[in-house]
Amino acid sequence: RGKNETKERNKHKNTRRRLGERLDGNGDGNSDSNSSSSSNNNKRKVDAAATESSAKRQRAANGEGKVPKKPKGVVRAWIDGCFDMFHVGHACAVYQASCLADELYVGVHSDADILRHKGPPVMNEQERYAAVRACKWATKVIEDAPYVTSLDMLDEYEIDFCVHGDDITTDENGVDCYEAVKKAGRFKEVKRTAGVSTTDLVGRMLLMTKDHLSLDVKQRKNEPEDDEDSKDMAVLSGSQVSPYTGVSAFVPSTRTLMNFMRGLRAPRPDDVIVYIDGAFDLAHAGHFEALRVAKSLGTYLICGVHSDVVVNRKKGNNYPIMNLHERILSVLQCKYVDEVVTGAPWKLNETIIKVLGINIVANGHSSDYQPEPGNPALDPYSVPRKLGIFKQFRSPLPHLTTSGIVERIIANRLKFEQRNRKKQKGEIQYMEKKLGVKLSSPLKTPSASPAASPSSSAIKKLQHQ
Repeated sequence: RGKNETKERNKHKNTRRRLGERLDGNGDGNSDSNSSSSSNNNKRKVDAAATESSAKRQRAANGEGKVPKKPKGVVRAWIDGCFDMFHVGHACAVYQASCLADELYVGVHSDADILRHKGPPVMNEQERYAAVRACKWATKVIEDAPYVTSLDMLDEYEIDFCVHGDDITTDENGVDCYEAVKKAGRFKEVKRTAGVSTTDLVGRMLLMTKDHLSLDVKQRKNEPEDDEDSKDMAVLSGSQVSPYTGVSAFVPSTRTLMNFMRGLRAPRPDDVIVYIDGAFDLAHAGHFEALRVAKSLGTYLICGVHSDVVVNRKKGNNYPIMNLHERILSVLQCKYVDEVVTGAPWKLNETIIKVLGINIVANGHSSDYQPEPGNPALDPYSVPRKLGIFKQFRSPLPHLTTSGIVERIIANRLKFEQRNRKKQKGEIQYMEKKLGVKLSSPLKTPSASPAASPSSSAIKKLQHQ
């Protein structure tokens, strides 16, 4: 049995290595395309190596290693996923799962497994591991978690049950990834957060839409509201529409905000209060690592999140990609943050510093927009510099920026559109097989969408099955 298990593990590693090679190339056998994209592939390898190095140092600092034996009476839950471009929807799922148990183990799939079952991820595995590790509700992050969740894996980590959202996740063959754990009665379902997904964020970048932003941004440029800007990326590519992959508007609520605020504390008299601000758009591992370093400069971290208008004025186009509500929630879920200033001012003054009791103003050296210390009128940190409380630190992941992520999407547009079509096709085939009916046909225009989606009763029936 031991020899067979060793053989299977080696087989799995070889398969993942081959898939990893496919991930580095474009996988279409076109030598011209391969040569033209080689520089981008090399850059991604360097970026991944830098992220992995930082992640290893952080894991060592946290003493992470072997899985601790579960204490008696403790309920340990499991949730897994790609967690690509770790966003509010992911954070909501992790939060809901954490409410069901004493400990929550979060499994994150490898690049090779995602490529095989779903398509190329936007963020590499080390970047995704680091982002999930920063979530305050994750007890432990399990790297390279299997795409199909098995009972053996749950037993290995002494997991009582597995948690997932009320959407559908299938493997490369269209089989439910949680079929085994569901049959064993070790599966719990939480509500999926409507209106925000990796597909939606990718669509915002490719379509350059602004209807996710506050009305103030449009009024500033006298731009009319246009619902047609919110077309699904899949619709534009002529695909069938899945109710799980399609785009809808994220609706923030006070309940969600309160849930994300749980665990925050007021500053104590002896706290060294650190302030750091920014857009925190497409909140990623680079942001979270910067927050970790900023927190290490003191004992209490206040994070200022700039408004949509400020970010749009500084960066233009359709920035920020995520609106203020989404960006605030993305920062609140980070375990290094103690307080958040919503719609933070671009320039700090003495009044703000005094009211918040700020001892240190921190800023990473790697950012999409940098201060101009030689020009006090344009430098947002001229006051803290004058007071001698400004500290700039070296960003742990300088290669990782919001604009860099957008460039990845644009450079690989066809790949991500193909991934989106593949994902929707698998979801629809799974639904049709379960329900025994034809749910939709290829769309030619966005106006055909009402007839293309399955009814709510059909979806409920499928979820029950």
